[in-house]
Amino acid sequence: MDTENGTRWLSDEEQAAWRAHLYVSRLLMHQLERDLQPFGLTNNDYEILVNLSESKDHRMRMSDLATATLQSKSRLSHQITRMENAGLVRRVNCESDRRGLFAVLTDHGWKTMREVAPHHVASVREHFIDLLSPEELKALHESLAPVAKHLRTTRAK
Repeated sequence: MDTENGTRWLSDEEQAAWRAHLYVSRLLMHQLERDLQPFGLTNNDYEILVNLSESKDHRMRMSDLATATLQSKSRLSHQITRMENAGLVRRVNCESDRRGLFAVLTDHGWKTMREVAPHHVASVREHFIDLLSPEELKALHESLAPVAKHLRTTRAK
């Protein structure tokens, strides 16, 4: 491995793996987004709907939702405004913390989530899950777990 100027350059095999990961990630997210378009949703919208639908009382503090969706508070605020305008969510003041806000899934948002989820799962299956064997999925999960752990630890610093 060439370490010119202290740089550990990627080997051909490492470079191929890295670029394949980038390419597949972009292609997959693009396809999943396209499959959400008929419902008027983006990947970000869907991720927020999922987080809220899986939370107690279908609500989350905005700061927790920003953390869960890897968005800045400002970006999430704009996203939630668009989703409020579509009737999918609403903001509610936090009674115990005057500065705090909750994002709450509306009845329309819950109905939309229930309508879209089967189509999204079918898309994930068609474009990802069903293309790999159970053994390949397990190996992929095991391969990505230390990367995810490292990035969560790094993000928390």
